[in-house]
Amino acid sequence: MTATFQPEELLISTIADMLDGLGHVAIGASSPIPGGAALLARARSGGSLRVSMLGSEDHNAFTNGGTELFDCAAQGRIDAFFLGGGQIDGAANINLVGIGDYPQTKVRFPGSFGSAYLYFLVPRVILFREEHTPRVLVPKVDFISAPGTSAPDVYRPGGPYALVTGRCVFDFDKAQARFRLKSVHPGHTVEEVADMTGFDCDQPDRVGETPAPAAETLELIRGRVADEIAETYPAFAARVFNNTASAA
Repeated sequence: MTATFQPEELLISTIADMLDGLGHVAIGASSPIPGGAALLARARSGGSLRVSMLGSEDHNAFTNGGTELFDCAAQGRIDAFFLGGGQIDGAANINLVGIGDYPQTKVRFPGSFGSAYLYFLVPRVILFREEHTPRVLVPKVDFISAPGTSAPDVYRPGGPYALVTGRCVFDFDKAQARFRLKSVHPGHTVEEVADMTGFDCDQPDRVGETPAPAAETLELIRGRVADEIAETYPAFAARVFNNTASAA
């Protein structure tokens, strides 16, 4: 019998599977689910995975914030990072600036910060956005904060690896510069994903279901990971895991 789980637990488990075997994973601000996934992957690695979570005192050895993060990326010492966007298109371009014609955008997003820099340098960039709707996953972003691909003569060791949403997982085919639907989360369908995705993507003849978290994985998530993520994201831990230890 499959254990019941929350959507956030499925996403944490799914992303953690993409981090197994890596050496150093960094997580930016406002990223509790990617942060939880990195902590889960570290727990499963026996502590060999280094996790650098901005905004955390317990899970971040950096003392100068983003500056050291950028230095590590430039030196090739970060294996995976996470990016999102107000808009993401089928070529893995992300928009963190706004909707409409720049600079007269009618909706403003937080801004690009170091997204383009890290997108070019980190080998495994996992795009993550819980909301999976045509307003987020668009045919073409209104503004390219960070491009998914570059010209062949551009040195670029980094780039998109996958896109994880609240409905499914896409792999990214760098040669074709397109997403390919990999799996659909339990409770969702291929037809639903197609209807709610604004860009075209490749699709195999048979699309599998995203694996549910195993019982031992859920035990780790609800125990060690919930306790650790509460230090940085107490409201998230309280809402998802009813963990109120750090909420005060």
